Amino acid sequence: MRILLTEDNIALADGLSAILRGTGHAVDVVHDGASANAVIAAENFDLVILDLNLPEMDGLDVLRAMRARQNQAAVLILTARGAPEERVKGLDLGADDYLIKPFDIAEFEARVRVLLRRQAGLRSATVGFGGISFDLTSRTFSSGATPLDIPARELGLLEILFMRAGKVVAKEAIMQSLTAFDDDISANAIEQYVSRLRKRLSPHGLTVKTARGIGYYLDKLPEAL
Repeated sequence: MRILLTEDNIALADGLSAILRGTGHAVDVVHDGASANAVIAAENFDLVILDLNLPEMDGLDVLRAMRARQNQAAVLILTARGAPEERVKGLDLGADDYLIKPFDIAEFEARVRVLLRRQAGLRSATVGFGGISFDLTSRTFSSGATPLDIPARELGLLEILFMRAGKVVAKEAIMQSLTAFDDDISANAIEQYVSRLRKRLSPHGLTVKTARGIGYYLDKLPEAL
């Protein structure tokens, strides 16, 4: 999943982004409200983690502008402004969740997982397709009781396709989901990941099919139908 972290405390931003990247997410970081507003208007994110006390533009104004553009990305507010009226205002403006600083890292990670699961339209933390299951909490794939050993980029690609199993995902959307601003990934690289993933999935009755000129989708092999 692609996440935007907006936080003016550099040390906190570095720590949280490292945690999120460590679980395989593509994370972009900005440190002021004006930059957040511009980036949200130009890019697609699954989740925006938003501080309120930001220089140049208040976090609530960023949220208000975001929802006015009909941007439906999930929003988790992280702030020291914990008064009930502040929380109510944030939620009424369209935030999905609110976490008061200082907070427990385990709770932060859990809230991120819940919001990303909700964005994907899932209630359960485990999703199955064909002979493979995906645990959203640990971000691991398994066939029966056997975990699948999949390199990070291919795992990210499989997660994107798995969460939309049977539906075509545009190549551009895949590239955006897999990469942050400072990453460099080409369309040819995506094709290589797809090729490798097909080989890994074949023994489990799944494959990645190409929608020519559009993108890719996860499907069952004929004998697995």
